[in-house]
Amino acid sequence: MAEEDYGSFVDWNQMGDLAKSSGPTKVDCKDLKEFKQMARQGYWANNHKLRAQVYQQLIKAIPCRTVTPDAEVYRDIMGNAASKKPSSHIPLPEFVDGNPLPQYCLKAEAVASAHQIISCVAAQFPDISHCPSLPAVTALLLHFSVDEAQCFEYISRMLACNEPGKRLLDQTFLAHESGCMTFGDLANKYCTSAHKMIVATAQDVLEVYSDWQRWVLGDLPFSHMVRVLDIYLVEGYKVLFRVALALLKFYRKHKAEGGQAAPQQDSSKVKDDIQAFIKGIGATVTPEKLLEKAFSIRMFSRKEITLLQVTNEKSLQRKGVTVKQKRRNVQLALNPDTFSSEIVSAKEMRDIWSWIPERFALCQPQLVFTTSTHGCSLTRFYSHCEGHEPTLLLIRTTDGDVCGAFLSTDWEERKRGGNKLSFFGTGECFVFRLKPEMERYEWVVIRHPELASAKKIQGQEDTASQNSDNNGLQQPEKPVGDLSPFLSARHFNLNSKNTSMFMAGNVDSIIVGGGDGNALYIDSELNHGRAGRCTTFDNPPLCAESFQVSLLEVWGFQDAMAS
Repeated sequence: MAEEDYGSFVDWNQMGDLAKSSGPTKVDCKDLKEFKQMARQGYWANNHKLRAQVYQQLIKAIPCRTVTPDAEVYRDIMGNAASKKPSSHIPLPEFVDGNPLPQYCLKAEAVASAHQIISCVAAQFPDISHCPSLPAVTALLLHFSVDEAQCFEYISRMLACNEPGKRLLDQTFLAHESGCMTFGDLANKYCTSAHKMIVATAQDVLEVYSDWQRWVLGDLPFSHMVRVLDIYLVEGYKVLFRVALALLKFYRKHKAEGGQAAPQQDSSKVKDDIQAFIKGIGATVTPEKLLEKAFSIRMFSRKEITLLQVTNEKSLQRKGVTVKQKRRNVQLALNPDTFSSEIVSAKEMRDIWSWIPERFALCQPQLVFTTSTHGCSLTRFYSHCEGHEPTLLLIRTTDGDVCGAFLSTDWEERKRGGNKLSFFGTGECFVFRLKPEMERYEWVVIRHPELASAKKIQGQEDTASQNSDNNGLQQPEKPVGDLSPFLSARHFNLNSKNTSMFMAGNVDSIIVGGGDGNALYIDSELNHGRAGRCTTFDNPPLCAESFQVSLLEVWGFQDAMAS
């Protein structure tokens, strides 16, 4: 077989059409943008040997730490053992978190080789504390390696990558957990229907999303996974988010076609159901159809996603999360026996909690103001709410309608404008109504990125973003540690100020949403209000356009993980 140099670990009988070689036999390309286009189009997808050579070229080009173990290091360490049959009893290191090594299309004896490679990697990278994707990535690259030493070098270079802002493999629990939180945030924004279904069927949404990487690196059939790997080695970590979101969309479609309205069940059953669907996805979804869905999602730029990951990571660090530990989740924090609101039930509050950013879903609700206790005074409203960030505003009208807003910023920010009414807040704010029906309205720019025009630093190109990836987001100009908040309006070159009027307040009123009207306006006595359409959230009126407040509550976010 022509591919024998790159196929000594492969069981060709399992490779199906991938065992055939057709199409181009050479890639003559040095430009990253061109490589990106070729990867997405599957230029080398039908030639095993060419794919192996491209992988070698791409991985060799990864900028790495000065001292990075290579193939010769592996041969020196293994000595004569490299020529012997590897032991099948070498256990995987603890940092893979119990994730097994998927065999894909490897020979049975090649699984032992992969175990041996991972064991050597663990010895050479003692700082790795959590890397659950390593077994799958090692198994994948072994299909395209001449020998164990070459595969070891590939993995080492991916782990030792030191290119600023580039992320290939999580190596700590902190990085992995912030990735899970970021995926939850993205699912909440870009897979609304699927997210709503997961909230309705799983007792612990965050636990379901903790498997997102394994959906791609582990559960996907080999034919689909190698097409993802083609692009992942060119574009990096963000591709995994895209593919996992696409899988979630296909899973939701599969459940909808089945007509099952499953009752809420143990999260492990939902996880098993998703895993079974993804493992069998080849029967209904081709690799190209999966990628088409993944790249049709109009997501944030790599810069804004990096900022979101950094924000989530900092949130976890403040809670002392650096090593593996059991995270107390929002469902347990929101104990129906102890939660008490005069406006919403525990189930309704749980539904609202499923909308908020993941880093705050680690918290439990804390009542900071209610008109039934503190009276109908805007002054007392401010005095109780200042110092709390973010907050959740709940309103019940005398007609029985229930609506509200998630407000990202401390109300104390209003003082910057004196008594002049000026807007503040970020694009994480949203408004919603619960009754008569439940609906959320996010920042209009999330759903319509064309409202922000592309904004770049002069002389700098975003080689990792084109077409749908730009979405009018500005590349952050400051070092990551000094960035303004995630979805801050200053990251966007907005076509109109009306699209960033999130929240405002003075001695006379509080306002949520602006531009051609307000989503919510409440007077100084917290008694009378108005609801209307507004440009910032592109929402219909949340309740009657003129209403009387029956009850108003403000909830803060209390750390549920604090020791």
